[in-house]
Amino acid sequence: MASIAPAPTLGPVRQTYASAQTFPPMARAYTHVSQVIKETGLLARTPWFYALVGAALVLAFGGVVAGFILLGDSWFQLLMAAALGVIMTQVAFLGHEAAHKQILTGGRANTRLARVLAAGVVGMSLSWWDAKHSRHHANPNRVGKDPDIEVDTISFLEEDAAASRGFIRVLTRKQGYLFFPLLMLEGVNLHYLGLKHLLTTPGKVEGRALEIVLILTRLAIVIVPVFLLLPLGMAFAFMGVQLAVFGVYMGAAFAPNHKGMPIIAPDARLDFFSKQVRTSRNVSGGWWATWLMGGLNYQVEHHLFPSMSRIHLSRAREIVRDQCETLGVPYTETSLVRSYAIVIEYLNRVGLAARDPFDCPMVGEYRRA
Repeated sequence: MASIAPAPTLGPVRQTYASAQTFPPMARAYTHVSQVIKETGLLARTPWFYALVGAALVLAFGGVVAGFILLGDSWFQLLMAAALGVIMTQVAFLGHEAAHKQILTGGRANTRLARVLAAGVVGMSLSWWDAKHSRHHANPNRVGKDPDIEVDTISFLEEDAAASRGFIRVLTRKQGYLFFPLLMLEGVNLHYLGLKHLLTTPGKVEGRALEIVLILTRLAIVIVPVFLLLPLGMAFAFMGVQLAVFGVYMGAAFAPNHKGMPIIAPDARLDFFSKQVRTSRNVSGGWWATWLMGGLNYQVEHHLFPSMSRIHLSRAREIVRDQCETLGVPYTETSLVRSYAIVIEYLNRVGLAARDPFDCPMVGEYRRA
């Protein structure tokens, strides 16, 4: 059984980037483990499983609609809003899996399903997300190539933290502690970035017109009943709670996966197996973590086999861990709570680069003491 490696920590003064020398090449490592995975049948589609998940989500939507109608003019509607935020996140997980060709047999069918789920149900642009997420999968945690570590209010690299200015600089200094509160705005941000991509990107954008229609139709279906049947203040509160829960849930599911793991130098040449395993972190917990995080708890296996069905990831984990043990490659797995602590610690450490350059570090240490 492979060892469970703790997440690496960074030095207090300067962030260092992993290079080819840091990660010795693992010749044919991926070829071997991939062959075992194929022979075990873990790349087979599981349409019956996703049909059950889809049916459960339809029932959950029906329950929220029934609760919304029965509650009427009541502040208990905010419970329905929170439930809707949770359901939207679960649908987003399904859209993520469809985009990775995990659900249906044909690639085009998966893309169509992903577009309906993302734009038509969740309200996010698939074309925007797919372009961004594909770059992330190709180069996780690589400086200049992984969009998930580019600065967006939160700084994931010390040079970005040091370059922050004004109010953002103040936030950056304690960004680890502020990370989860800021996620309450992430739902709005995801919708905004998707629409911005569709409306302002020059040239051809796949599915642009269809996605705009789907997003606007979905917006009307959600907003019109809320503002028609609820008092104005309650309606705004309903939408705010739904978006806040969606943002926090999405961020909380994706944050443990790579934050605080090694950052790859822009010019590093790494083999696929090392690059994917060493920059990814699994979350322990078994079936409940899989349901809670939509399979993202098996991040190592998901990055190695992105088209693998959610329910096969746990079995793939054992194969990958055995391969890591044989090759001496660190395999990182931790609890959900511990992963959040690592993320907060990492972001606060990066945020130190945003402190006033005239601050005396020694005085700061005495102040903290």
